[in-house]
Amino acid sequence: MSNKDKKSVLVIAPHPDDEVFGCGGISLRYAAEGHEVSVLVMSRGKPGLYSEESINNIRAEALRAHKELGVTKTLFLDYSAPELDLHSVSELAASIASVIKDLGITVLYVPHRGDIHHDHRAVYNAALVASRPKGCYSVSEIYAYETLSETEWAPPFGDDAFIPTCFVNISDYMAAKLRAMQCYKSQVREFPSSRSIKAIEAMAQYRGATVGCFFAEAFMHVRTIRR
Repeated sequence: MSNKDKKSVLVIAPHPDDEVFGCGGISLRYAAEGHEVSVLVMSRGKPGLYSEESINNIRAEALRAHKELGVTKTLFLDYSAPELDLHSVSELAASIASVIKDLGITVLYVPHRGDIHHDHRAVYNAALVASRPKGCYSVSEIYAYETLSETEWAPPFGDDAFIPTCFVNISDYMAAKLRAMQCYKSQVREFPSSRSIKAIEAMAQYRGATVGCFFAEAFMHVRTIRR
C-alpha cells in the first residue's frame, strides 16, 4: 500500500469499551488492510463515584482490548464521566482537534448523536466542531457508530434514531472483536444484558443479515470529502 492510500483512522470513545461495541470489527479490518488505527478515550470516572483503582483497571483492560484490535495508539483524556456535557463544546473540541492534528487523522468514527447517554451526545457535537473542513484540515470521512446499551435506548423520535447507511462485513474479524470485548471483564454482563457477549454477537448477525453476510457493523455516514 502506498502512503497516499494509507488511512489514519481515529475512533473516539466517550468511555472505555464504546470503541469495541461500535468499531471493534472495522478497527480490525482497517489494521489488517495496513491502515493505522488510533483510539481516543475521552474520560475517566468522576472522583467519588469511581476509585482510582477501578479507573486504572479499566484503562488496563482497554489497552489489552486495543492490542486485540490492532490499534496503533491509545490516548486517554481525563474529563470526568458521566459529566462530559458539563464541559463546553469548545473545550472538548479543542482537545479532539489537537489529537486529529497530531496524528493527521483522515477517517473519524464518533458516537451517535441520538444516544441516550449525554456524554455520547457531547462528544459527537465536539468531534464535528473539531473536524470542520476549514483551514488546513485532514479529516475527509466521518461516520457515527452504534453502542449497545446507549443507542437502542434513545427516544423513539426521528432526530434521535440510528438509521444505518453504511455496513461493513466483519465476518473474518468477529471472533477477535469478541475477544477484545472479553478483555473488559469489569464491563461485560450476562445475557440478556445488552452489554453481554451474546448480545454483541446477535447485533452483528442482524446487521450482517441485513446486507447478506454473516457479521457486520453498521454506521451512519456523516460526511465524505473527495479531494
